[in-house]
Amino acid sequence: MTTYDSDQVGAISTFYSASGLISYVLMVVALWPVFVKAGRPGWAALIPIFNIYTLVKVANRPGWWTILYFIPIVNIVIHILVALDIAAAFRRSAVFGIVGLWLFFIIGFLILGYGKSQYQGVPRGNQRPAVA
Repeated sequence: MTTYDSDQVGAISTFYSASGLISYVLMVVALWPVFVKAGRPGWAALIPIFNIYTLVKVANRPGWWTILYFIPIVNIVIHILVALDIAAAFRRSAVFGIVGLWLFFIIGFLILGYGKSQYQGVPRGNQRPAVA
């Protein structure tokens, strides 16, 4: 039987808790101005799950897509589609959508929120950026 030192468990627990809190705060700081630019309330970034719903609405997708974020594998595909739509709404490239808003999402949303990009809505029809 393996025994664990309570000091080690406490240190690891503190590290993961602090990392989670820092990630949450950074995500709120990144999403707030993006939501404001898109005409949504900035405070929506504070509320878990509702911030995903708001992100989906900024991408001009149906609100029920929020549920798809909780299905393994499907959530990856849905988040890529939402990232591409948000990139298009801010007139950014598909590469920025994949790399900036999906792969390095906090950095990408900080760039959108605090940069010069303006929300212009998701283009209609064949004007969506290509994945490839």
